[in-house]
Amino acid sequence: MIKRHIAAQINRLKKGFPVLALTGPRQSGKTTLLKEMFAGYEYFNLENPEILSLVENDPAGFINFHQKKIVIDEVQRVPQLLSYIQAVVDEQKLMGNFIISGSENLLLSEKVNQSLAGRAAYILLYPLSNQELAGANLLKSNVYQQIFTGSYPAIYDRKIDPIDYYNQYIATYVERDIKQISSISNLSLFRKFLALLAGRIGQLVNLSSLANDVGVSVPTIENWLSILEASFLVVRLQPYYQNFGKRHIKSPKLYFTDTGLACRLLRISSFQELQKHYLIGGLFENFIVMEIQKYIANHANSSQLYFFRDSNGNEVDLLIDSGINQIPVEIKAAGTFSSDFLKGIQYWRKLVNASGVDGDQHGYVIYSGKQDYRSEEYSLLPWNELNSLLENIN
Repeated sequence: MIKRHIAAQINRLKKGFPVLALTGPRQSGKTTLLKEMFAGYEYFNLENPEILSLVENDPAGFINFHQKKIVIDEVQRVPQLLSYIQAVVDEQKLMGNFIISGSENLLLSEKVNQSLAGRAAYILLYPLSNQELAGANLLKSNVYQQIFTGSYPAIYDRKIDPIDYYNQYIATYVERDIKQISSISNLSLFRKFLALLAGRIGQLVNLSSLANDVGVSVPTIENWLSILEASFLVVRLQPYYQNFGKRHIKSPKLYFTDTGLACRLLRISSFQELQKHYLIGGLFENFIVMEIQKYIANHANSSQLYFFRDSNGNEVDLLIDSGINQIPVEIKAAGTFSSDFLKGIQYWRKLVNASGVDGDQHGYVIYSGKQDYRSEEYSLLPWNELNSLLENIN
């Protein structure tokens, strides 16, 4: 089994909270991790029809009978269960007693917030990180092959062809999960929406343009995007705001949680084809942004990710904001360094110096080449040496 870095965070939090809530995309490894870490607990999966029926018919009886050391998987299927968990937790006050998980963002559930406020620690498990793959000697040496393959555990554990895996993943998500989450009536339009969304990877989100291309209303597009976010399939990266005396772009940028899924939605059939694809720049940027996001989630880091762009087209691909300073990062799908890569970092340095706003003066350029270079102003890092940046995220 591939070692998951988030395990240390789980072990720490279970000592201080009666409920642990593990969320993340479907098939990101939640069930496998929980069964390994909580082998002595009773385990119930609410996707099992018999168990689901039992719990739905008598949630109070179920919780009263199983009050100690219990794991409940896909808990969002029976949200009323949480009120009964709350009652037991308040009475027993045992730490790490209830472990719940789900493939939807439990933080967005009003029921969860009301029932478990102050009682639960929330943990987000993404698919495998490059660090985790490298630790198991499974990280591809070719960055395009890694982007194309994606990072879902089953691909590596069962040696499944990525195309076969993502075809099934998309079918399962669209045909089953979406019906549970929302009342989407036209699944063919939703499939079209997914494909068009993948074609906008790394770009500013333009709801009107998407609505026109799909043939639905802007509110429908916003609703569908929210569903994808709640299922942890896409991320909207927000722009960074500070009083720099400039007009800033206010639209977020869009990324997929997994580049392998994005490649399948784009009908890319091999990593060789990916290398020549017109969206390789956006896919490479997506790949690096999500690796940094995975590190932050796995290590309970409080840093936030943003991008910067003003109305004149000046842009920094990524800003890592620790709350004290911001690290500017440029991400380039190129094998050879160009001085143009530094434009965003140089602009950011001038902006920070002129405004007096706190900011890290050292920038990073992450690219698909092999040579690294470090100076006082910036570090040039190959994609597979990202650890040199991650170690500096406070």
